[in-house]
Amino acid sequence: MNENQWMSLLGLANRARKVISGEELTVKQIRSGNAKLVLLSADASQNTTKKITDKCNSYEVPIKMVENRYLLGQAIGKEARVVAAVLDDGFAKKLKQVLD
Repeated sequence: MNENQWMSLLGLANRARKVISGEELTVKQIRSGNAKLVLLSADASQNTTKKITDKCNSYEVPIKMVENRYLLGQAIGKEARVVAAVLDDGFAKKLKQVLD
């Protein structure tokens, strides 16, 4: 997997205001049906991983793992981020392809 590819794609989505990050906001977007894809860092706590995974499963939102919280944060120009949700079908589809 080319990490720069998913990161620049997520950066684009972020600039288009189609990305939110943080556990609470992500869960809210999953519940409201706006999250098209959730990105979870591999170094998230067990608690967070379970919470986000369960939510994604029950709302049928695809979830992809990325290496770590620093890359995820860096991709969207923030400090470390453990979880982010993509709110756009096009970006979500593209990111899924890149991350598969």
